[in-house]
Amino acid sequence: MNVMIDNGGLYIGRILEQAASKHPETTITIDHDFDVAPHLGRTVTFATLADLVDEMASRLGEAGVRPGDHVSIYKSSNFDIFVLACAAARAGAVPVMLSPALDGATVGALLDRLPRPHLLTDRGKLDGPLAGIRLDDRLRQAIAVGRDRHPDAVSLSDFSGSPRRPPVRPDPDQPALLTHTSGTTGLPKLAVHSARTLRGRWQPQRRLAALIRTRETYAAHLSFVHSRMFLALAVALPKGMPAVIMNDPEPTHVADLFARIKPGFVETHPNSFMEWLGLANDPREPLRNVKYFSSTFDALHPGVVRRMLDATKRRSPLFLQFYGQSECGPLTARWYRKRTARRADGRCLGYPLIGTTHVRLVGRDGKRPTRENPGKIEVRTPGRVVTYFGEEERFAAERSGRWWRTGDVGYRTRLGCLHVLDREVDVIPSIPSTLEVEDVLLGRLEELSELVLVPGRRQEPLPVVCTRADEPLDLDRWSEAVADLPEMAAPIQIPLAELPRTATMKVRRLELTRDIQEHRTQ
Repeated sequence: MNVMIDNGGLYIGRILEQAASKHPETTITIDHDFDVAPHLGRTVTFATLADLVDEMASRLGEAGVRPGDHVSIYKSSNFDIFVLACAAARAGAVPVMLSPALDGATVGALLDRLPRPHLLTDRGKLDGPLAGIRLDDRLRQAIAVGRDRHPDAVSLSDFSGSPRRPPVRPDPDQPALLTHTSGTTGLPKLAVHSARTLRGRWQPQRRLAALIRTRETYAAHLSFVHSRMFLALAVALPKGMPAVIMNDPEPTHVADLFARIKPGFVETHPNSFMEWLGLANDPREPLRNVKYFSSTFDALHPGVVRRMLDATKRRSPLFLQFYGQSECGPLTARWYRKRTARRADGRCLGYPLIGTTHVRLVGRDGKRPTRENPGKIEVRTPGRVVTYFGEEERFAAERSGRWWRTGDVGYRTRLGCLHVLDREVDVIPSIPSTLEVEDVLLGRLEELSELVLVPGRRQEPLPVVCTRADEPLDLDRWSEAVADLPEMAAPIQIPLAELPRTATMKVRRLELTRDIQEHRTQ
């Protein structure tokens, strides 16, 4: 029996056990040292990593973590975040994934929603973002990871050598994992996944992965706290695909790494692909062996897809693009080859995943949704989360019977292809689609590294631009590029590093809008 899939659910505490049972000597390479086990080095076998998960589960049990407890994980960015989450789940607890990028006040507010959780953290977080946050009243205990001890936490290393315990298999409909939403529209929500809903996401992805016949090295830069990391490895590792997991997305580092390992499958966030465009021109050709590119989370700008595909020397490479949400997982998909990428429409996000996902458009004014009059996008999928923890009324407000309101607007073509034009909260009345305008301008001005259209103080379309290496924007080229587009305000240029982003590199548009309106416009 597949130990990962049992009793109707996917159990993340057994992902590595399943992979190791089939491919014990296949390796995972990381570009940093494990905080929980630096002695392992940066390349480990599936068997070694599965044993580490089992050991950490036993340590957590010895530290007092019990089945059903919540274990919040908020520590410095490291692949052992995934390892510790799997270990907590293996011990029967519910991992609560908190991005290392969250500030202390936000973490405190999220911890307040939980019934006295355990907190897995480290000295850097305790002395940094959490230094001014009172934890005693919020937690059962803080457990520190790493070599450095802390007076306000027990040390996980004190429980080394704890007797091994059998894995706990909770009911498939009980909470199995909590992840937080992107926070692009305010304080993040804690989304509750069950083993059954995780399986609902895993099943269609496994079917698609079955079409990959070659044994490629899978290289990924993904948020360690996002559900996508768990699902990606639950699909890739049991197939015996060697994995390379990156913590550092800096383009020079990625180019050096890819030139050495020559990955055949690359997955990252859309904005990371944008930042990696320089890899296409690197003389070492770090992308030459890539057969498959994959991106979820947001739509990609068509020019990025073309550049990535042009950089590989493999025969008939594919760029797989998924449209999804934290609450639902992947919903629609499409793929591009070099030929079809030439005429790609960045608003076209493909078709619902066969056999699992259903999509409908609801008119905003009683009229049939069209390109000119886009409707609200609602979906039905077995991968939808159970609720928002502690905010059940807020979750219920986004439901329409069995349908889920995505918060996006768009339309479907005659052939059923879904086109997403905007988030409802980002709609600017004088612009049919802010995302479409962004796609056009990013395609015309290669010197741009990012472009975001936000409403100005008078609701006028206001372009916020970032350039490569933060070079000054050429206003003559800008004027030429926007001549045939809807009227916009003069662009505001900011350094790329100043763009507020989520853990998955999405731009926090509402936060950016507030900043621009309050401080940068007249």
